[in-house]
Amino acid sequence: MAFMAEVIESLASLSRLPTSPGERKAADMIRGRFADAGCTALVEEVPAYSSYARPIGLLCAVAAAAGLLAGQGRDRGPGLSLAGRAIGAVGGAAAAYGIMDDITGGRLLARRLLMRHGTTSNVLAEAGDPAASRTLVVLVHHDAAPSGLVFGQYLERWLVTRHPEVVESINSNPPLWWAVLAGPVLVAAGSLLQSSRLRRLGVAGSAISAAALADIALRPAVPGANDNLSGVAVALAVASALCSAPLSGLRVVFVSAGAEEALQQGIREFARAHFSLLDPEQTWFLTLDTVGSGNLVLLEGEGTVRMHDYDASFKDLVADCARRAGIPLLRGLRSRNSTDGSVPQRHGFPTATLVSVSDYKLLPNYHQYSDTPQNVDYRSVTAAARLTVAVARRLATEA
Repeated sequence: MAFMAEVIESLASLSRLPTSPGERKAADMIRGRFADAGCTALVEEVPAYSSYARPIGLLCAVAAAAGLLAGQGRDRGPGLSLAGRAIGAVGGAAAAYGIMDDITGGRLLARRLLMRHGTTSNVLAEAGDPAASRTLVVLVHHDAAPSGLVFGQYLERWLVTRHPEVVESINSNPPLWWAVLAGPVLVAAGSLLQSSRLRRLGVAGSAISAAALADIALRPAVPGANDNLSGVAVALAVASALCSAPLSGLRVVFVSAGAEEALQQGIREFARAHFSLLDPEQTWFLTLDTVGSGNLVLLEGEGTVRMHDYDASFKDLVADCARRAGIPLLRGLRSRNSTDGSVPQRHGFPTATLVSVSDYKLLPNYHQYSDTPQNVDYRSVTAAARLTVAVARRLATEA
């Protein structure tokens, strides 16, 4: 616990926005710590875009402008002109498609058009049996998110105070990306159907989303102690444990990815370079993201637009390891956000993701400047480390 606290404190002072110099400095420090533990370790610099907020915010602004322009092109009759309908429909639909493409891990067409890519840093380390046919990839990220008014958790806190029974019944966080998509979709639908009410709702929604995303894009990084230096600390502690007592029958690869907070940029590049070298039948991914909130959670699935459940057999293996080790582990929860674990899952690798929540199923200090080392629950971080070691040893013994 003391070791992991020191890791988190030493890195939390760095401003680690995706593709920033601070992110690279953190990667170098993490590589050094893996090497000190006895792992072979290196830093790979890969291309990445620095933000999701900028391109998606611009797309929302395009949708709002298209809706306004559509309303300006009226005929003398009550409906929109043909040109107005076309502007609203095409502008809204194009913006909605671009947002969907971006948040679901598609081709990132808007970023390619609107942004220059920078460089992010992935840390790769290896322990265990290098000759083993089986591989466990322990996946974390070391960059930190910007904040924003949208992360204030005002509604969640109100519900906890006034209606705790509602919170108890909720098994996933609100689908905030649906609200972002709704604005452009309503602009397109309202223009096609010549419904001024729908179009105006779409304009208003798109403008609000654009303002919220601009707020995020202009903010500095939060300390990111829980999200996700807690995961980094677990990976380093596990590496130290496995190097002290080497495994036979399992190769363990540690990946601390950069630019996760720009929607999984680092792990996407790792996928391009390394996934073809990994056998999906003999490789498992265990993602650790924000594991210092108090109660360890094994996510059932995640998805920004449509929910995708994780591999059932690997989830059950992780849960059984927790049970045998006496580690409390919540199940039944799903996330409407996205973690690095969504990338190997899309590529067909058995994947499980560990997160954590408070007693009220909240992520305390999520993307806020209060995400400091003092607000990390090190009991759940320690539990995550113990569970990761147990999963590694279980996979090794089943080889």
